[in-house]
Amino acid sequence: MGVFFGTDGVRGVANTELDCFLAYRLGRAGAYVLAKKNNHKAKIIVGMDTRISGGMLEAALTAGICSVGAEVISLGVVPTPAVAYLVRLYKADAGVVISASHNPVEDNGIKFFNGDGFKLSDETEAEIEDIMLNGEDSLPRPIGVEVGRRSVCSKAVYDYADFIAGCADSDLRGLKIVVDCANGATYMAARLVFEKLGGDVVFLSADPDGTNINLNCGSTHLDNLRRAVVEEKADIGIAFDGDGDRCLCVDENGDVVDGDRIMAIIACDLKAKGKLAKDTVTATVMTNLGFRLMAKEQGLNVAVTAVGDRYVLEEMLKSGYNFGGEQSGHIILLDRNTTGDGLLTAVTLLMIYSKKGGRLSELAGIMEVLPQVLVNARVDNSKKNTYMENERVKRAVEELEAKFSSDGRVLIRPSGTEPLVRVMIEGRDQKLITEEAEKLAQIIIEELG
Repeated sequence: MGVFFGTDGVRGVANTELDCFLAYRLGRAGAYVLAKKNNHKAKIIVGMDTRISGGMLEAALTAGICSVGAEVISLGVVPTPAVAYLVRLYKADAGVVISASHNPVEDNGIKFFNGDGFKLSDETEAEIEDIMLNGEDSLPRPIGVEVGRRSVCSKAVYDYADFIAGCADSDLRGLKIVVDCANGATYMAARLVFEKLGGDVVFLSADPDGTNINLNCGSTHLDNLRRAVVEEKADIGIAFDGDGDRCLCVDENGDVVDGDRIMAIIACDLKAKGKLAKDTVTATVMTNLGFRLMAKEQGLNVAVTAVGDRYVLEEMLKSGYNFGGEQSGHIILLDRNTTGDGLLTAVTLLMIYSKKGGRLSELAGIMEVLPQVLVNARVDNSKKNTYMENERVKRAVEELEAKFSSDGRVLIRPSGTEPLVRVMIEGRDQKLITEEAEKLAQIIIEELG
């Protein structure tokens, strides 16, 4: 990670860690680097989620982009994957998303897509950072008619919804679906998609007011959705996160169907249709051991990467795979879009479900989930990447790894976007792994908090 860029763009508390001056500088340096190879006035699209700080940061970012002579097209509130798709549809030179995904409202972030719809490489981010740190004075300052111009695209969310609906090969008539939009970026796009596809749809948390994004709703808070599915006697519940790049589900009993099980269902369907490249799914080290057991039974290969959608995508592109994702519900269908896409994942799953019939619980039963617990230890952000340099923490981790070496798995990792060290343990005994994970997390907090 660099000075400004983390694992998913630039993140921080809006108006302090991520203030307007930083957004302006990112706009200047980012626009220059992403557009300098072109011989025309660069065109950059900008979308955002529903956070109250979005408009403030968009104004500053736009000023920076225009100040180096690039054009800005404001898309308004759209999901992150919409920007990845629309940058190609609109033949833009780059796209920018202002969002902090599943984080609380006080946070925000800025991330870039190149003209092909992919997140920036480490090398490109490093080039932007180098200019921000050492070369801002050398950036162009055009005047007169050469100054960049901002325009507004009012049809962006409609174009994206048309794309998602177009990925469906049947309608959803006869199904009852509950959809939780997290009061985030999917609140309008999801309505448009499901209006096109039909079905009896009940929406939750689809009334954003700038302050309620991810607030006890969406893919990180599933209780409301679980209750609603049971009360409504729905066939399936779908939850998105704040920026719409993740999708989790709830079956007819109100039980959670996480990203691993969604991937299992889709991967097996793709393989049966001969559409799973090299019969391989790309997953992360956090993927449940049950997924790998399922893959072996179904004749699937599993390529394993570090945690983070950028690492999943890098492996897919490097090795020629077309499907992968994370337990969190960030799932990439590379034949359709270049990043995780919650609405695309939902529609893909619903198409499988509607054709196979039965119940979602039966579909999800293709994979047995082994007990797994994840405990977050909140720490000083400056210490999260060096936790193994602390002797007490190091000793506790090593002892735990030895304890579960024959019948489970221990994974400790720092969050890429939050001041957390995550403790994950898998094993046969839910009570035991929970106790051990909580004990280790407490040690980490005491030493590094």
